[in-house]
Amino acid sequence: MSEEVEEVKSYKFSEGNQWWQARSTHGRKPLWDNPQELLEACEEYFDWAVKNPLWETQPKVLNGEIVDHAVDRLRAMTVSGLCVFLGITRETWNQYRKKSDFSDICEHVDQVMFTQKVSGAAAGLLKENIIARETGLADKKEAKNELTGANGAPIEIDHEYKVEFINSPADLEK
Repeated sequence: MSEEVEEVKSYKFSEGNQWWQARSTHGRKPLWDNPQELLEACEEYFDWAVKNPLWETQPKVLNGEIVDHAVDRLRAMTVSGLCVFLGITRETWNQYRKKSDFSDICEHVDQVMFTQKVSGAAAGLLKENIIARETGLADKKEAKNELTGANGAPIEIDHEYKVEFINSPADLEK
């Protein structure tokens, strides 16, 4: 055991070692040096998504027989799909989004994907509920408040109503 400890000590850097500073760069080189290169890469993803639709198999009657028929479906453009296509993580995409010279391009790309999803859902080409959730446009369900009287008993209401039609709010004062 003591031999192993001595062996490990022999690999220890000497105190004051600054060899790591000899590197010409620190960290990974960015994949895109300018916003235009990133935009072109994103446009390649858009083209790929259009040229590679999803396929659904539907039954079809052909010559009196039921056969499977392939129908192409719109592929929703997503940030996750974009990141996979570009070979980056979502965190890397978020870092580009924070850079001042890339933020406008990232916002434009997000808007293109948002518009494609909403338009596709509106036309019935994408599942509306999934797209609504992903885009933050999901319907909010209203909580139904039921009023009750004392001890949860129903509130008694006088059922006599008077209905008058008015032309303006000034008619209410009469």
